[in-house]
Amino acid sequence: MRFTLRHLEYFVAAGETGSITLASERINISQPSISTAISHLEAELGVQLFVRHHAQGLSLTPAGRRLLREAKHLLDQANGLYDVASEVTEEVRGPLAVGCMLTLAPMVIPELCHSFMASFPRADLRQQEGHQEDLFEGLRRARLDVALVYDLQVPKDIAFEPLVSLPVHVVVSEIHPMANRGTVSLTDLKDEPLILLDLPYSREYFLAMYQRDGIEPHIAARSAYPDVIRTMVANGYGYTLANVRPRSELALDGRRVVRVRLAGGHRPVVVGLATAEGLKKSRLLKAFETHCRTFISDGYIPGMVPPRLDNHLNGEGSPAGPTESGRILPVGSR
Repeated sequence: MRFTLRHLEYFVAAGETGSITLASERINISQPSISTAISHLEAELGVQLFVRHHAQGLSLTPAGRRLLREAKHLLDQANGLYDVASEVTEEVRGPLAVGCMLTLAPMVIPELCHSFMASFPRADLRQQEGHQEDLFEGLRRARLDVALVYDLQVPKDIAFEPLVSLPVHVVVSEIHPMANRGTVSLTDLKDEPLILLDLPYSREYFLAMYQRDGIEPHIAARSAYPDVIRTMVANGYGYTLANVRPRSELALDGRRVVRVRLAGGHRPVVVGLATAEGLKKSRLLKAFETHCRTFISDGYIPGMVPPRLDNHLNGEGSPAGPTESGRILPVGSR
């Protein structure tokens, strides 16, 4: 046999996405490497696996569809060997596919995953960012083992464990007339231009707030990319609503944004761990979930100002979280 599990992994990624480009993005492997692996498999097995469509991706041939089923089964069996080895040696090891919401990933994932691999060097974490619908589908199709998502429209076939609740707030530029106010309401903002986060479930969550208060927002622009929205706000295009609060108050162009509390008792979002319902969890997955419970809480969130500290800064309590003797621990000290 002159092909490897890696060849099969690249083939499965291309077969499930229908695109070399999308497969490359999913598994973080160069497009030429994936193309070469597919060509090698076709030559080795003596069958055509894909029909190539110019500028329109790939379609599996009948032989390719059958091989895709068998390849996925073989890869599942191979990954199961890591579980067996973990049980025998009592060592946390093997690959783990971790998904994360686009709005959380830049802040949370680097420290969270790096610290886990520092504690468990035989683990191989592979991260994937996406919006809520993508992540749920990834869990269903076993492309992901676990994902950090919000408690927004979680389907019945997905198990959700809450970690931390994030209240909604308003983000404006530092020169905005409302930047120095303690709180603002949606009524105060009804004539202001809104830069809306245009992601599935997130946009419905924000727009429902206006609907509840009987207000029609003035939507001036939309974007699926939080950094684009933040930079637009910093440049005075309008305001936005957000739940995540980065530690930095700077947009990517260096201009400053200001957070203002939103009055009205609006529903927060809860960040939590999502897995496929009924999934038999490996030792590795259980260890990662425990790690997330330690690193993501009301008192500490990687890359973000946690709610408890946020309340303290606004005079509503004392800071706490993953601490020693009441002192908030710096990154990497836990």
